This record gives sequence, structure tokens and C-alpha cells, in this order.
Amino acid sequence: MIRNICHLKKDDKVKVITGKDSGKVSKVLKVNRKKCRVLIESVNVVKRHTKQSAKNRQGGIVESEAPIHWSNVLLMCNKCMAPVRLKIKSLDDGKKIRVCRKCNEFIDK
Repeated sequence: MIRNICHLKKDDKVKVITGKDSGKVSKVLKVNRKKCRVLIESVNVVKRHTKQSAKNRQGGIVESEAPIHWSNVLLMCNKCMAPVRLKIKSLDDGKKIRVCRKCNEFIDK
């Protein structure tokens, strides 16, 4: 069984590790947990040709971001300033927090 666990949240800083935009560091705009995808600011920009309509007064080419799979990004640690894998640590009160594997620092927004 495939585990669909994503530890990314909205407004996290991530680095793209594969694809045409590899190496870019940007912010997560949206996380779609059912489809295992994340929408990242100014990454995977696609052009869509639109017709003129009541909603869209002027037709033409519209650029927007498209979602990418969350396995293609790594979270950036604020302390060591590097893309890192995460580990989840449980606190005494039952809360779970995200921890950097390199520097053992708590990762928050």
C-alpha cells in the first residue's frame, strides 16, 4: 500500500529538486492531499489560450501555475538554509512537530 503522507503546509518554503524548474526556491500556495500535489509560486508556469467571454473580457494567453507532485520538492530549513528531509517528533502533550534531519531544529512556518 502506498502511503500518501505529506508533511508540507501552506506558506512553507520549498526547493524543487526535479523537472524543468529544478533548483528554484519558492513558497507553497496550496496542498492537494487527495491528488498528492502542491501548487508552488512561480513554478511550473503554463500558458492557457482563452476565448473572450463574459467573465474574461479580453481573450488571449493567460499564464498560471500548475500543481506538481510533492515528491519533487524538499522543505527548506530556516537554520541550516538547505533542502532537508523531515522527521516527525511527538511531544509529551500529544502534539506532533516537524524536525530537520540535519540540524535537529524545529521547523515552523
